[in-house]
Amino acid sequence: MTNMQHMMKQVKKMQEQMLKAQEELGTKVIEGSAGGGVVNVKVNGHKQVLSIVIKPEVVDPEDIEMLQDLVITAVNDALAKAEELANEDMGKYTGGMKIPGLF
Repeated sequence: MTNMQHMMKQVKKMQEQMLKAQEELGTKVIEGSAGGGVVNVKVNGHKQVLSIVIKPEVVDPEDIEMLQDLVITAVNDALAKAEELANEDMGKYTGGMKIPGLF
């Protein structure tokens, strides 16, 4: 019986550590960019876009599609980095297992 209690305590401790790590991800800011830095996007570890900065020199009314592509590329870059960070941070507690809905 003590082994089961010990295991349950360990599981509870791991859950608490994972929740704390997940909360901390929300405070981390990750930056993605495109076009050599003419478009910059900041997201948090929960993959929420915090800001998009577009340098004026890239704004060309004759070529809106290029600007749209740069924004998409910068957002995807930031989100990919946020995903990588989440996997690294949470992987410490899950041993690399993918737990659906966790992150």
